[in-house]
Amino acid sequence: MLHFHGGRSLDGDLGFECKAKEVTDGALAYATYLIDMASTSKIPDDEDIDYTDIEAKYQVPYDEGFDNVVVVDNVPIVDAGKKDKLLSALAKKFAQRGAVVNPEGLHLPWDEATGKSKGYMFIEFPNAAEAANAVSLINGFPFDSKHTLLVNPFTDIEKYARYSEKWVEPELPTYVPKEHLRWWLADGKDQFLVYRQDDVAIHWHMKTSSDIQTERKNWTDLFSAWSPQGTYLASLHRPGIRLWGGESWAGVARFAHPLVKLLDFSPCEKYLVTWSSEPVTRSSGPPGPASFTEDDEGNHIAVWDVKTGHLLRTFPMIQETEEGGAPKKMTWPAMKWSPDDRFVARITPGQQISVYELPGMGLLDKKSVKVEGVVEFDWCPLIDAEDDQPATGAGKEKEKKAAKRPRENFMVYWTPEILNQPARVTLMAFPSRTVLRTKNLFNVADAKLHWQNQGVYLCVKVDHYTKSKKSTYCNLEIFRVREKDFPVEVVEVKDTVTDFAWEPRGDRFAIVTSSDPNLGNAGPGITIKTEVHFYQLDRGVAPGHFRLLKKLVNKTSNTLRWSPKGRHILLATVGSSSKFDLEFWDLDFFADTPQAATAEWGAGVQLLGTGEHYGVTDIEWDPSGRYVATSASSWRHTMENGYTIWDFKGTELQKHILDRFKQFLWRPRPKTLLSKEQQKAIQRKLKEYSRAFDEEDAAEESIGKKELVAQRRRLVDEWNAWRTKIKGERKERRREEKEEATEVIEEWVEEVLDETVEVLE
Repeated sequence: MLHFHGGRSLDGDLGFECKAKEVTDGALAYATYLIDMASTSKIPDDEDIDYTDIEAKYQVPYDEGFDNVVVVDNVPIVDAGKKDKLLSALAKKFAQRGAVVNPEGLHLPWDEATGKSKGYMFIEFPNAAEAANAVSLINGFPFDSKHTLLVNPFTDIEKYARYSEKWVEPELPTYVPKEHLRWWLADGKDQFLVYRQDDVAIHWHMKTSSDIQTERKNWTDLFSAWSPQGTYLASLHRPGIRLWGGESWAGVARFAHPLVKLLDFSPCEKYLVTWSSEPVTRSSGPPGPASFTEDDEGNHIAVWDVKTGHLLRTFPMIQETEEGGAPKKMTWPAMKWSPDDRFVARITPGQQISVYELPGMGLLDKKSVKVEGVVEFDWCPLIDAEDDQPATGAGKEKEKKAAKRPRENFMVYWTPEILNQPARVTLMAFPSRTVLRTKNLFNVADAKLHWQNQGVYLCVKVDHYTKSKKSTYCNLEIFRVREKDFPVEVVEVKDTVTDFAWEPRGDRFAIVTSSDPNLGNAGPGITIKTEVHFYQLDRGVAPGHFRLLKKLVNKTSNTLRWSPKGRHILLATVGSSSKFDLEFWDLDFFADTPQAATAEWGAGVQLLGTGEHYGVTDIEWDPSGRYVATSASSWRHTMENGYTIWDFKGTELQKHILDRFKQFLWRPRPKTLLSKEQQKAIQRKLKEYSRAFDEEDAAEESIGKKELVAQRRRLVDEWNAWRTKIKGERKERRREEKEEATEVIEEWVEEVLDETVEVLE
């Protein structure tokens, strides 16, 4: 502000004394103007002065609109007693989504007649940008199972009120086609991933060779992983996880979880779980649906939505300890998914199982399942409606009735013996929490749960103490999940069971047993002797029971790997320093032959071939069940790293010794869209369809032979060219030697004819 006071004369008749307390650029210019006017004695009145230029230049804008206000609909209606609790819960939910609100900015309209809220509210933000961000973050957010919040800017009320009723044809944006994430299925061939040194390559698999579809350097920092249906490829990096897909392998999604070490997809690929050994810290960037907040700090596990990339919830890591107080090795996955992605559950050992409902990640019924002493649990795999009932006769009627009621998910868990209570296996349905079946067990040392991949059978491998408590023996408790009241059959096994595997889509299982005294204390050069048993459900006698199909004795195999189509199985010796045997078995050798009807029980179990892979560490079948890959990873040892591809009969097709080889992964395939009838029709005409594939194999083999012939011909041509060159050089050298031999040589000879000596005085 400028203050002018009358004082001594500046220019004769009229003078002013100028005293300035605060001077701005505009005020100083105005003061100069007044002094100039004073010097000429032409000071105008206030009404004659034009201030518009100064006002326009130094005008302070005021935000008098409602751009910073949003309207939230479908808010729960509460009375006065729950008002503060509702506002606090809403503010907390908004903050978790990344929209931090001031509690003073929440306005909940009230119905004085009913004494309750009106079901909507207003939220005032500091500015329009934060309000727009809140609309994108909160709109469509499920506050609870009955209320999904709908958020709109307050200014939309006025905008839609002024909206013209005259229809104007919108301008269509240019269509940009996107790559199909399952493009590789149209080719008919399978793909596999090879990770060596710093390079990751995706290969097309052919019978005796492979072509690289794409290859990138430093594609991942730790390891790579396929999603369960092969849609995405995940790579792990220091800042987080990246998903890739499409024919060009473009980036699909990012999940910012620093120093992530492990990941796990849900069965339907909708969600992703990540784990880091480092606790979560608040994200440094602007808040958003994919960033960590203060509530997430200190946690280790994060659950994400794959399609949106949003963070759904974080959890702390539960550290288990041994009896002596030492920490137990972490089990992964830490969270287990229901087969339809509807629920995810985690266990607090010895206390409870917490089941969360997707997509809101809220605790089911707001309470956990309290189970004292609970050790382990697992979800039942999804039972196909097509496989659930026979498709003929009365089965169709049952199928129609079953289709009217939704199928519940259910899980199995077991508890050890506590005081006078026996150990127990329990089947429980969700979300009803109905206990379907319990089975008491006695003298239990340990138990493992094994589901058949279709959810038809459940095997609980139970290790029992003997009466002396000095040793253990094993029983297999087999639950028939499809039958009424879940009947249980017990298969007694005297020796220790070291491996168990169900046949996919079948009613057989295989076990590896051993009574070797060195079991559990094997050292270098010690080979553990094992036996392999095959069991099959014998339907000859109602209601049927599992019967020993065949026993293989005096083996060293310790690993079972079934083909994903069943029937074929690979027995391998893994982890030994002296034995690396591979055995390829067929359990239906006489299938589709006249001998099948008259063959004795177990006669169809035949050895197809054997092999050996030095230092084998991993075994994986391809999705078709025709090929199997064995690999030796440098993560385990550094001797003869690489991979070998075999067919199901044990014929070695490809072998690659690769320095610093790390990982081999077949790309999974999604479930077929063909019905059972369509699949059976294809099987009946399999010979006709196989001709086309046989021709492709023959053409591929012919191409390989042609390439070999061309290579040999090229080598012969190079040899002939070298011989011709050498012959020419020798001929030229001989010609030069001959010319040197016929050349006339002139010699100069000096001869003394007379010599006179004179003496000079």
